[in-house]
Amino acid sequence: MYLVGFVGGWWLARLRAARADLGWSRQQVDDLLFYVVLGVILGGRIGYTLFYGMANLLEDPLSLFRIWEGGMSFHGGLLGVLIAMWLYARRLSRPFFQLTDFLAPLIPVGLGAGRLGNFINGELWGAPGNVPWAMRVSCEQFISLCRDKLQLPFATEFTPPLHPTQLYESLLEGLVLFILLWLFSSRPRPLMAVSGLFLVAYGLFRFGIEFLRMPDAHIGYLAFGWLTMGQLLTLPMLAGGSILLVLAYRNQGKVN
Repeated sequence: MYLVGFVGGWWLARLRAARADLGWSRQQVDDLLFYVVLGVILGGRIGYTLFYGMANLLEDPLSLFRIWEGGMSFHGGLLGVLIAMWLYARRLSRPFFQLTDFLAPLIPVGLGAGRLGNFINGELWGAPGNVPWAMRVSCEQFISLCRDKLQLPFATEFTPPLHPTQLYESLLEGLVLFILLWLFSSRPRPLMAVSGLFLVAYGLFRFGIEFLRMPDAHIGYLAFGWLTMGQLLTLPMLAGGSILLVLAYRNQGKVN
């Protein structure tokens, strides 16, 4: 799924680079992919260990490098990509937000593919629900889900019907977000506008779906009996995206 996201994003970046008003060459797009891959993988892994697995990291620092055991954070990956874009912007001598505006419409491809990967792996299941498309999961296959999150007895064969929130996120954070950003960026926009819209739209989708997801068993709810770590990490995205949109349309002389 990571490969699908990277290759799909690179192909779409080549299409965007064909627009003369954006001023991107194919070589610059290829180099951009290299920076994005580093940002996603390093930022995603380090972010996960800091946000969700700090206790385990302190107990076993080498767990940071055992990527085959799973554990990647979108918010960490986003920070990693932002750092990578800052470095690449310095190399190209371009404004930082010119790069993030170019990149933002491509990110939903990786997000959508990644959530499909979560579904295939049987991870990040939602809370119990009575919708017709809810799915029952084998407790024998997903022991940690049944034992740690749902606290079901070992004798139970299947979970109650669960929301397939991985598919909800793949639809909203992938397909819907891609269509929204691709159409919005198809016309020249003020600098920072595309980046701001990405942060706000993703933040709203993620914050809402978290109400249907179960919190991480070792973290639980952080406050109010419903606030999850995912929602807490999304709040700065909503605030930052709103600020970028306001600033963008106050200074409409520059376009991306």
